[in-house]
Amino acid sequence: MLSLRLTALCVAVAASAYGVACARSNDGSAKGAAAATGGASSGDSLTMRADRARIQGDSSAPVWIVEVSDFQCPYCRMWHETTYPTLVREYVETGKARLAYVNLPLPSHRNAWPAAEAAMCSGIQGKFWPMHDRIFSTQERWAGMADPTPFFDSLATAAGVDARRMRACVAARTTQPLIQADFDRSFAAGINSTPNFLIGGQRLEGAQPIEAFRRAIDAELAKK
Repeated sequence: MLSLRLTALCVAVAASAYGVACARSNDGSAKGAAAATGGASSGDSLTMRADRARIQGDSSAPVWIVEVSDFQCPYCRMWHETTYPTLVREYVETGKARLAYVNLPLPSHRNAWPAAEAAMCSGIQGKFWPMHDRIFSTQERWAGMADPTPFFDSLATAAGVDARRMRACVAARTTQPLIQADFDRSFAAGINSTPNFLIGGQRLEGAQPIEAFRRAIDAELAKK
């Protein structure tokens, strides 16, 4: 069984299929979770909001798909251009699966971390996935920039994000603990390349076609 604890607080992702041990109060509230991890500050609540925002799908969906990805990885972009739209249409939008995005900004990609922060800070405003889509679709434009910040600001505005609030979030390093926790736990789970996917007890590596995901997800659904 593969094990990957998704976030520092582990509030939104109760993914027992991945061996996730979430800290919660008896009623499962976010407040209890924050207390269990050292206090319910306003920073905690923002981090929780960013955590929840990078999950899409019905909360009752029986299968979790955990995507470990790097915004600057060309193979991750390839997967998002080819397999991702069909996966969402066939499994996420139909209530069969939930998809969670986990950050693994590789050290060889100098702008992967700023991209992850821009996406996660957009998530605080409920716009992780629109920002995620724009970051991937424009990867070739920002990947080589010395400073991609102004470009990410323009993407945020196009995604309906308040760019001023996003910049403040990045400056305060609000989502850095989540991204660092993603990175550390991915490596602890034996994942050191992108993209990688955890589906139940299965792991798919690389920009796999939709057929590979159909086989893996359908096998998990058959167990339910």
